[in-house]
Amino acid sequence: MDNLVELVFGTYPSWSHLVVRLVLGIVFFAHGAQKVFGWFGGRGLSATIGGFRQMHIPPAATVLAAFTECFGGLAMIVGFLARPAGVGLVVVMLVAIAKVHGPNGLFLNMMMTPGKGHGYEFNLALIAMALSIVIGGAGLLSIDRIIAPLGN
Repeated sequence: MDNLVELVFGTYPSWSHLVVRLVLGIVFFAHGAQKVFGWFGGRGLSATIGGFRQMHIPPAATVLAAFTECFGGLAMIVGFLARPAGVGLVVVMLVAIAKVHGPNGLFLNMMMTPGKGHGYEFNLALIAMALSIVIGGAGLLSIDRIIAPLGN
């Protein structure tokens, strides 16, 4: 049982993981809250479901992705269940690359070329950030660190 607790909650006393976790959490919470609640200029869950349907993504998968972004981001911010949240966020970004951004290549469409979407470089950076949390835990100032501290 101790191994499971360490696997889920274990975290090293890392300032760098704190920084990565907070930024990752803010980005995902903001985007998820747009999709779920319509906050921060978002359209809300019904409109998100409609938009994702156009990409042939079922409503249940859309809701799961939106909630993973929103509440996974919140989990990152407070540092609770950060490793499982990180896994969920990686999966959401891999699906985003496969369904939306992959065909556009690596780079963002900085010139806003009509008919061309953004590439997957931002998704890739978010995946790397999430993987660092999955590997090393939430870092300092996290609930996970209170539950299962690793190292000194």
